[in-house]
Amino acid sequence: MNAPTTTRPTGGLHIGLWVAQVLLAVAFGMSGAMKLVTPIDQLAEKMTWIASTGPLVRFIGLSEVAGALGMLLPSALRIKPVLTPVAALGFVVIMVLAGGVHASRGEFGVIGANVVLGGLAAFVAFGRLKKAPIPPK
Repeated sequence: MNAPTTTRPTGGLHIGLWVAQVLLAVAFGMSGAMKLVTPIDQLAEKMTWIASTGPLVRFIGLSEVAGALGMLLPSALRIKPVLTPVAALGFVVIMVLAGGVHASRGEFGVIGANVVLGGLAAFVAFGRLKKAPIPPK
């Protein structure tokens, strides 16, 4: 009997996933850091939804920064790399909720960014869970 053959994902898929992971880490890392360090009154001038949320904004910022770290570190270090698609799924949830908030406020112009970032996150989640998982050390 022959040993079963396993198919390996293409190098292009790995590269595409890494590019998406870096883009998501940068986007959410910067957004989260801004929500963590900028005074609430200054944030409220730019994002009107923040005025009524106070501590929730800090929690969202912390979640985004943690997700940005989770997008890169587990895969790069190969320590619990399954945490990368978990972080990506968290970003999908954040983008769905953000899209809902923007839609309820009539801010339809920014929903496109939610769709793009959510789509990238879904690509990473599916890719790292099913198509090109990174093996742990």
